[in-house]
Amino acid sequence: MEGDVLQAIGNTTLLPLRKVVPAGCAEVWVKLEWENPTGSMKDRMAQAMIQGAELDGRLNPGDTIVEYTGGSTGISLALICVAKGYGLHIVTSDAFSQDKLRQMAAYGAQLTLVASEGGRTTKKLILEMIEVARRLSHLPRTYWTDQLNNVDSISGYYPLAEEIWQQTRGEVDAFVQCVGTAASSRGVATVLKDYNPKIRICCVEPAESSVLLGQSPGPHKIEGVGIGYKPPLWDASLVDEVVAIATDDAKAMARRLAREEGLFAGTSSGANVLAAIQLGMKLGPQAKVVTLMVDSGLKYLGTDVFETSF
Repeated sequence: MEGDVLQAIGNTTLLPLRKVVPAGCAEVWVKLEWENPTGSMKDRMAQAMIQGAELDGRLNPGDTIVEYTGGSTGISLALICVAKGYGLHIVTSDAFSQDKLRQMAAYGAQLTLVASEGGRTTKKLILEMIEVARRLSHLPRTYWTDQLNNVDSISGYYPLAEEIWQQTRGEVDAFVQCVGTAASSRGVATVLKDYNPKIRICCVEPAESSVLLGQSPGPHKIEGVGIGYKPPLWDASLVDEVVAIATDDAKAMARRLAREEGLFAGTSSGANVLAAIQLGMKLGPQAKVVTLMVDSGLKYLGTDVFETSF
């Protein structure tokens, strides 16, 4: 059968949580986005960004792509670049999992690291990474995907929403998702609310940097989310609620998901589940809440999320 690795993107499993959801809560279902080829949902948006640039001539055969990323987007871009024959230069930082950096390098990406403040994600770090990527984008035959401003990324999550609608047979009352670029929450919300405007969209951010709720930005360690300012792709008209989850609580839930549910996911997935439970307690046991296992816990083995001694 003809095809390539990109055909493996999407059509991920939807499962109910059995152990971590308390009595009186809505059903909480999770999409296993680690089933995508690189182990995260970002394969969807990376493919959409590159396809969009190919279609309108921003990206041409043999070009090099540059991007700033905490890891998962870079890993996904690296996969697409391997499949399509593009070079890739990633601007990243020591604030992010070494496992992610190694995975990007394994796919052949060139990495430039920007130093962080104590290994934490801050607004200053994000802005410095963006500036380095901006400078690199001026090199010949270089295309900057610029994920925070790239509207093509939103359409990458339309199929995810279609999957949720089909897998629940339209019986979904709420969708919960952490906010990084805001592309995934916006893409899913656009489709689900078109099917049923009553579906609640709940967005999640780190409590330490709860800018969407009007608080001051601050350092946190939920990788891939909470950039310290409102993302350019953020569309408040699609969002019904914003929930702030503390880093330590998100890590603790990630550990519980592994030990109690057999679901091995990262910190943002833990935050998603906590927020989904909070919303589920409000909606009650007759409701169905869907959220994402954003990426695999294998990307965090070298971090304190799953740190242990033997």
